[in-house]
Amino acid sequence: QVQLVESGGGLAQPGGSLRLSCAISGTTSSINTVGWYRQAPGKQREFVAEIARRGTTNYVDSVKGRFTLSRDNAKNTVYLQMSSLKPEDTAVYYCTAIRLATSYWGQGTQVTVSS
Repeated sequence: QVQLVESGGGLAQPGGSLRLSCAISGTTSSINTVGWYRQAPGKQREFVAEIARRGTTNYVDSVKGRFTLSRDNAKNTVYLQMSSLKPEDTAVYYCTAIRLATSYWGQGTQVTVSS
């Protein structure tokens, strides 16, 4: 089993920054990809970004140049640095990890961008 715990959400002003953390525990070997999704009120959950085991990253077009993924393997933690935040970034952000074709999800952390 894999457990994921997100943190770092909160309220930010437009143009501001937040850093989300995803702490991964349990059986972490063979985790291929760790990613972030988000779900805004009344909308479907959407892909935001992902980082593969070898460090390759992928971002949805709407966050390219503003969001940056990184990982600390020693701490089994993946970070999503969010900058130049926009009101449309408001959503619950979920961390997900894929291990041996099984997806695991965290409980989510709320990000609100508002003045």
